[in-house]
Amino acid sequence: MGANILLIIGFQSNFAFMHVTSDNKFKKLVVIGDRVLIQPSRGNERTDSGLYLPPGVQEREKVQQGYVIKTGPGYAIPMPVDDEPWKQSDEQVKYIPLQVREGDIAIFLLSGATEVLYEGEKYFIVPQSAILMLEREEDI
Repeated sequence: MGANILLIIGFQSNFAFMHVTSDNKFKKLVVIGDRVLIQPSRGNERTDSGLYLPPGVQEREKVQQGYVIKTGPGYAIPMPVDDEPWKQSDEQVKYIPLQVREGDIAIFLLSGATEVLYEGEKYFIVPQSAILMLEREEDI
């Protein structure tokens, strides 16, 4: 049996960059519609003045940030209704793609997110409408 392997590329903003590969655990997940799977960042454990924050303080913030692990296919486009029996129906669902891409850093509203535990780790399933801003590493 093959082991689950996470490809870790580097660190930025207190969390690791992970990509979906054929060997890792995220391959089994299918995100539906306009939803996005986000791994929350670890946050700051200390304030600017040096005080240590107790666990859970960062989690109560209304706005969170995290790393986009997987995205859904997008917004489904309704199929036109054809009353012509001679037409061949391809029944392929078409989607409007999301702005969010795997690998982005997302800042999102916690009120629109659903917290899930998957293999002992916490993730958020967030609709694209709850994402306020993205940070993307693009090669120009």
